[in-house]
Amino acid sequence: MLTDTEIKTKGFRVLVKTLGDVDAEKFIRLISKEPFDYTQWQKHLWEDESVEKVSEKAMQYRSKDK
Repeated sequence: MLTDTEIKTKGFRVLVKTLGDVDAEKFIRLISKEPFDYTQWQKHLWEDESVEKVSEKAMQYRSKDK
């Protein structure tokens, strides 16, 4: 299991890789300013996808790392 510091470090690296430095900082600022309910967000994240489709996407994503 990762420590909190490791999670934050890896998360920020992903944000920077995906969004770039400026937009990663902007994203963090936006999240920090707003009340954010992760549980509610998760409930709606995949609501238009079947379990099979989400699983398929996860397997495809995972195979990219190998």
